[in-house]
Amino acid sequence: MAGVDIKPDAQGKVRDLYDLGDRLLLVASDRISAFDYILDDEIPHKGQVLTQLSCFWFDLLGDVVDNHLISADVADLPEEFQPYADYLRGRFMLVRKAKMFPIECVVRGYLAGSGWDEYQREGTVCGIEVPQGLANAAKLPEPLFTPSTKAAVGDHDEPISFERCAELIGTDEATALRDLAVRVYQAAAERAAERGVIIADTKFEFGVVDGKIVLADEALTPDSSRFWPAATYEEGVDQPSFDKQFVRDWLNANWDRTGAPPRLPQDVIDATSEKYIQAYEAITGRAFER
Repeated sequence: MAGVDIKPDAQGKVRDLYDLGDRLLLVASDRISAFDYILDDEIPHKGQVLTQLSCFWFDLLGDVVDNHLISADVADLPEEFQPYADYLRGRFMLVRKAKMFPIECVVRGYLAGSGWDEYQREGTVCGIEVPQGLANAAKLPEPLFTPSTKAAVGDHDEPISFERCAELIGTDEATALRDLAVRVYQAAAERAAERGVIIADTKFEFGVVDGKIVLADEALTPDSSRFWPAATYEEGVDQPSFDKQFVRDWLNANWDRTGAPPRLPQDVIDATSEKYIQAYEAITGRAFER
């Protein structure tokens, strides 16, 4: 990864993972993925936004759910990573090792994306019956827990039923994750609403540390969530968003999904970077330090 000359022990679409024995070092790069591809172009400041927004939510939601974060202070970086402190500042987390659940915990509060597409075809969202006559971007009567598989890099996450989730991890664990994911979403959505932001849907990852379920990886970022400005919200139309939907939309308009995705134009790269920063500033009420 650019900025650190130490080979990671594992690498995801965005994050590089370093095994420190009893802890992990997670480093968020500026890579961006879409439609199961890691794009050739990076988005400036993206990794810093993901990390700093996750840390904000971990702190804010501490009374709702425990998390894996130990520190994001460069003073706590292991000695071998200190030469890279300037690069790592704001984009790394030292975290507790967790035994991760092999599912993505998706919570949907509004009809959008693949949920809206299925609703138009089947009248359901991830197989769950919802009231008829709802419009695009409509708020659902209650948040829906729609888990998915956790695919390897290059593969596609597949929606699964709650029953299949229970088969994979056990009924008690599936119930606990469902209830916890919805509770965390509701608490976050309430906070975001106070800041003029709608969280249409989001994706959580949970693990177990010392026998307790904790929120892990990232939390409520523009990579894992769909953020809409409340001031312009209107049912029946696609919403402007503070997330990577901007990149998906450009790809949909300029790529037929055959072969590798095209390079992003500079104006799309710059606009996406700004959208990530806007999400951070809108939700936290803090100025982003570039």
